[in-house]
Amino acid sequence: MATAVAVLGSLALIGWLIYRAFKGKPFKAHTIAYIIACAAGVFTFAFFLNMNISQLLKIFISILVGIILIIIAALLQRRQAGA
Repeated sequence: MATAVAVLGSLALIGWLIYRAFKGKPFKAHTIAYIIACAAGVFTFAFFLNMNISQLLKIFISILVGIILIIIAALLQRRQAGA
């Protein structure tokens, strides 16, 4: 069900872009990037809803570990650049 909503949302997005193109209204790059990010988030959410809980928990923990490692790397890089 969530996948169907994500597909319909993507089709609505494409329709909106075509409508704005025919009207001759300009696109702003940040608006398009934001909409694509939201669509990707909806597809990701639908994908995660279709998983069993143990697999979802493993993926969530790996995402959190990745975020922590990125933050640590950024802090170390900032310290080296400041020194």
